[in-house]
Amino acid sequence: MADSNLGCKLANRYELLEPIGQGSMGRVYLAEDLLLGSVKVAIKLLSQTLPGEQMRDRFMQEAMTCAQLGQKSIHVVRVTDYGVSDEDVPFYVMEYLQGQSLSHMVNLQPLPIPRFLGLIRQICLGLQAAHEGIILKSQPEPVPIIHRDIKPSNIMIVQDPTLGELAKILDFGIAKLVQIDSDQTNCFMGTLAYASPEQMEGRDLDGRSDIYSLGVMMFQMLTGHLPLRASSHTFGGWYKMHQTQAPKRMGDVASSIKIPKLLEDLVMDCMGKLPTERPQSTQEILQRLEPLQARYVDGFRISQRISTTLNRLPVTRQPIEAKAVQEDQMCRLMVWPTTKPIAEIVFPHALPTSQGPLVTLWAMLPEAEVNRRLISTRYNTFICTMAPHPMMLWLTVLYSSAHGARWLPCYLDLKTSLGQDMAGLLGKTGTYKLLLFALENPRRCVHVLTCTVSDPQRSLLQEWALTARSRPSTGATATSRDLLRNELQNKLKPKVLQKLESIYVDTGSNLYD
Repeated sequence: MADSNLGCKLANRYELLEPIGQGSMGRVYLAEDLLLGSVKVAIKLLSQTLPGEQMRDRFMQEAMTCAQLGQKSIHVVRVTDYGVSDEDVPFYVMEYLQGQSLSHMVNLQPLPIPRFLGLIRQICLGLQAAHEGIILKSQPEPVPIIHRDIKPSNIMIVQDPTLGELAKILDFGIAKLVQIDSDQTNCFMGTLAYASPEQMEGRDLDGRSDIYSLGVMMFQMLTGHLPLRASSHTFGGWYKMHQTQAPKRMGDVASSIKIPKLLEDLVMDCMGKLPTERPQSTQEILQRLEPLQARYVDGFRISQRISTTLNRLPVTRQPIEAKAVQEDQMCRLMVWPTTKPIAEIVFPHALPTSQGPLVTLWAMLPEAEVNRRLISTRYNTFICTMAPHPMMLWLTVLYSSAHGARWLPCYLDLKTSLGQDMAGLLGKTGTYKLLLFALENPRRCVHVLTCTVSDPQRSLLQEWALTARSRPSTGATATSRDLLRNELQNKLKPKVLQKLESIYVDTGSNLYD
């Protein structure tokens, strides 16, 4: 039967292209955001077979929950918009995730311990954000969110240009806000194989119910098998298993896989029949994972980093090093322009060299701030709008755990020769120099940092420069700048901070190195 929704436009902005999934309360479609230049998004439409004001309220609550959680954690799928179709069907818009489900990965083979630890830490961070709660107008304190359907098919693994593998928790469609005087039903909602004993009984739930489901999922990630098997795939069969049957030991289902006792004990504790027998929070799980993280993941990352670095080294290594030193020395000779104010500002400049133009970004900061940032993690990203006027935000961040983030935003008009040159050169060379000047002694450059641009960003920069040449301006440059500034403040900064705080330690290196 043909899907009548295909080809429809929602809010005169989102065009539905194809169905890509079925959620707990509606169908999910791949769509194009025509307002932002055919950007791909995912849209969830409330199922028309589920009418009624109460269902619509729950659907709206799901959108609100995901929107707030997506702001709190990069490990929850992000909701960006909400509306009602011409047929009066509610919908909400999510980021489109291109990756594979954890279920698909586990069905292929059990995960190696370093990979398991890297992913489960991210999943725990996402759950932690949910359990800590969201702010509601009607409540003075944050209201905790219980997912109630943690399982491999509700975890998406995507490739992030800066983080590598990134885990995202999906489908908060049956999530429950733990509120006093809540009138939500306590009937069973979830997936039988992963449901906690108290969930099977329809009792009040807290975060420890999700921890039980997480334990079942961790067992499956490490062994490829479920820890419990019901005699029949019925509610009664699974009810008996979760209430009375002890989970199998990992060695019984996967004898060839060696799991550290510390890890197996943690997984088994998560599947305690009583909530009091389990870890009491995801924070406790993260703490118990720390020794394993240090043993397996940190060493694994270091070996990966060394291997990657060696593979990148060209045969003519010495001349490239000499060139980098020469560039830094030349940058240190730069003098603050008399045409620029002595103030905390950031601006770009293409520095002529015998090898061609060198992209540089000049920033003036208080001297104490410059000294604090000499050892810091460097991060950069770029966002662009073509309407009403083609403009790009070039964001550089210097981060340390002790001093937080220093934001160095630079706005480029892509209709000017400067904007075109900078975007083109950044895309072509994939590197730039950050020149730091001290506010108290502004004449000479006091420090130079090298920043690299990821390959996906380089491709985007070249595409934007090309598109902007033929794209007409339909409004003021100030409007586009304001759009990008709002995007920076409301969406980009929280996302970048979450990346830096939850994934990276203060190594003093560029995230793209």
